[in-house]
Amino acid sequence: MDHISLQEENTRLKKAIEELSVLNELARVISSTMSLDVVIENIIKRVVKAIHTEQGLITLVSDEQASSMFTIIRTQDSRSQQRQFHLNQNILGWMLINKKPLVINDFPTDSRFTGVRIEGHVRSLLCVPLLIKNRLIGILAVMNKLENKSFTDDDTRLLSIIGTQSAQVLENARLYEEEQKRIALEKEMSAAREVQINLLPKELPKVSGFEFAAMTLPAKEVGGDFYDVLKLNDDLYEILIADVAGKGLPAALLATFGKGVISSQIAQNHSLELQLKQSNCILRSTIPSKSFITTLLAIVNSHDRTVTFANAGHCYPLLYRSKTRSVEQIIIRGMALSLAPEIRVEVQTVHFEPDDCVLLYSDGLEDAQNLMQEFFGEENLSLILQKYGEQSAEIVLKNVVDEIHRFTAGVSQFDDITIFAIKAIS
Repeated sequence: MDHISLQEENTRLKKAIEELSVLNELARVISSTMSLDVVIENIIKRVVKAIHTEQGLITLVSDEQASSMFTIIRTQDSRSQQRQFHLNQNILGWMLINKKPLVINDFPTDSRFTGVRIEGHVRSLLCVPLLIKNRLIGILAVMNKLENKSFTDDDTRLLSIIGTQSAQVLENARLYEEEQKRIALEKEMSAAREVQINLLPKELPKVSGFEFAAMTLPAKEVGGDFYDVLKLNDDLYEILIADVAGKGLPAALLATFGKGVISSQIAQNHSLELQLKQSNCILRSTIPSKSFITTLLAIVNSHDRTVTFANAGHCYPLLYRSKTRSVEQIIIRGMALSLAPEIRVEVQTVHFEPDDCVLLYSDGLEDAQNLMQEFFGEENLSLILQKYGEQSAEIVLKNVVDEIHRFTAGVSQFDDITIFAIKAIS
């Protein structure tokens, strides 16, 4: 072997050793963590150094859509910084279609991307696909070879090997991150359910001349429904049913606070108008500006068999009249609590005959959908109440719940559903 050949062989071996060292070091580092950001950062740092470029990036692709990209920019004097960088959509589209390395050594003159502008001053670009079983999960790219050099076949080969080596690690890290988010969400939902359960009365009181039955069907992502019955005196019981805007633990915690505020006002006076107006003032000044609570109050008077209603943005009650076997809405208008500095409150008293029945409910019932995306609606509820209105409060409630389950079979429940039945008895 002559001197020149020996020198070339030594150069080749040295380069092979350097590449092997890069791959081994990269494998060690990226396998030591499950943090997606850390994995991406380590890949980019080592790629920029190994291929001698100004900068590099990884963008992850999900369902053929690009996510935000994490980029390390490394200058020739080895200073580095981090910023968001978005790969040009034309280049991204080319990679999504072709799923193979893309080499551009003179971007302004490349005929494949004539007229395309790319963010930043990019002279040269090398992209390789991140593939798992021929499914593109991302793109690894380096830009601007140092000293104005061109990308070589060796650069393409090394970056392709790194891409192959990194793809599964990146996918595992992404899946792990999604799983951790799911676990955290489940914990939050569990906490929200516990808060909601603690808001509900463990049993309903026995009231002369009336039957009560109530139930909350929580959605998977718990909302802010709650109800309660408070004894005012031997003849008067006040029912509270409410729905906090929002989902999850924040809504459940706001429901706890809201229930405390409204209950304290109920304890201080028996005027439904004052209860709602005072509650509105307190909530308006204490809860987040975009939050609100729809509330329906009903005072049941066992002495004269009446129910007096006041409404703050809640669903209208549905009343079944036994004498005529008909169902009607009790229309009581009002604005939800905390939406305005002052609210106008309507109060309406309804006299009950034996076997009359009224349903109070949250909007999750009307808004429940079936597979055809049809709403359950007030009309269906009226038909059920008309059919079973002569039965006990428990049976009315059971049939409403059964019909909701039949109607929504195969569809996830989007919102909490709360139902409270008040039945007049002899």
